[in-house]
Amino acid sequence: MPVPLRKRVQKHREALRAAGLRPVQIWVPDTRQPGFAEECRRQSRLVAAADAADSELDRFLDAALTDMDDEG
Repeated sequence: MPVPLRKRVQKHREALRAAGLRPVQIWVPDTRQPGFAEECRRQSRLVAAADAADSELDRFLDAALTDMDDEG
């Protein structure tokens, strides 16, 4: 006789908890919503403009890459 789905899910969750994990519910933007892609583009343009206006950013990133190369 097959084990009911509810029992299998409960057993799986108990095993995860025994492994030190806990369930967490995360709410994320609905990518299917109208206007989602346009809002992503809008925010990307804002970030790109802020990056372009930051004259120190390129130097900072170059220094960080140099540090990473020196460690490798």
